[in-house]
Amino acid sequence: MLVGPDLLAKVKELSDASKSELVRECGYVSTKKDGGERLNFTAFYEALLEAKGMSLGDGGKGRAKPGRDLSYMAKVHFNGNLLVGKAYTAQLGLQPGDEFEIKLGRKQIKLMPIGAPDEDE
Repeated sequence: MLVGPDLLAKVKELSDASKSELVRECGYVSTKKDGGERLNFTAFYEALLEAKGMSLGDGGKGRAKPGRDLSYMAKVHFNGNLLVGKAYTAQLGLQPGDEFEIKLGRKQIKLMPIGAPDEDE
């Protein structure tokens, strides 16, 4: 896959080519399970923007899925459940099967990892 000045030069050279042909000639092609060809337009356009000095954040590396920013707020659902989303558990490095003790306070809930020392002590 061409990047940087090489990518820009190839795009200029193939200025009369179709978009598909351009993506293919610049090397943004992968093979599907059935042996067919998949043109990676998104990767091509991202590389093209970067070659022109524009960046789409960190290039997708280490980026969470697109969506809302974490608000650090939760709402009790209509059925009484309180959900802590995957984004929060991922930030804490929690894994399926991790266990917590529920500590209730005055209008507050604390989740304490099982075996962790008490904060009150």
